[in-house]
Amino acid sequence: MTKGFTDTTKTAPGTTEPRECEGAACGRDGTAGRARDLAAAGSRLCPNCRLRLTHDLQRLPRLHDECGRLLTGTDRPRDRTSGGPLPGMPFNTAAADARSAIVGLLRSWAALVIGERGVGAPRDTPPQLAALLLVHLGWLASHPAAGELSDEVSRCVRLARQVIDPAPRRRVPVGDCVVPGCRGVLLAAARSGSTAGTVEVGCDADPEHRWSGQEWLRRGGGAQERCEPAVRWMTARDIALLWGIVPGSVYRRASEDRWRRRTRGGRTYYHEQDIHASLGVPT
Repeated sequence: MTKGFTDTTKTAPGTTEPRECEGAACGRDGTAGRARDLAAAGSRLCPNCRLRLTHDLQRLPRLHDECGRLLTGTDRPRDRTSGGPLPGMPFNTAAADARSAIVGLLRSWAALVIGERGVGAPRDTPPQLAALLLVHLGWLASHPAAGELSDEVSRCVRLARQVIDPAPRRRVPVGDCVVPGCRGVLLAAARSGSTAGTVEVGCDADPEHRWSGQEWLRRGGGAQERCEPAVRWMTARDIALLWGIVPGSVYRRASEDRWRRRTRGGRTYYHEQDIHASLGVPT
């Protein structure tokens, strides 16, 4: 966080032209060549970026605690000791760095709110500091530094998650997000070598839009994988990921059990009912 913010809006004085969103998600879209959304009236963030910022701020205290349980090289909580870990006990420096980043971020932005709004300081703990920012989130979203806040919080959440879950994951796009109004893309992710039980489908724009593989199938799956309202069609790649089998097995079962199939855009899609009849529902 930097001091001495300057309003650099592109809107000319006296006009009512909407400004572009300055949030983290829209910034990533802009890098990928997709236009930013427009900020909400009186704000510098679009509704999606503000919602994401809200969720991320709510998450930071929990991520701080989860990283704390990793400080001694284990995910099991340990009693606190003065002077750091016991001799010979491994110390997770990445977890310590993530916790320090979370505390530093919350303290610096809380200081901004306290200084510019004249409010009382909360207790110096991640939950209380995050609560202060959430109470004043509307003001922060309209502040010239709103984009910087969104970026910093997003980076902090990513850093903590990488520490908590460092295992590489295979990520396969499975369609547009099914939540109305969301512009995100759904990615099915599984740990390398995992079974279907650890598959998770999540949105790249809003981390709250997240389901297990089985929940996603029950919801109706990705809209682009459907060719008619009552039927869902899936690619061999999606089937292999969700059921935890190799693609060769998918093609073999499709041939042996005579799955119904359709081809669109050079890709083959298989009928969900036939898949379930052969493979069951992923657990």
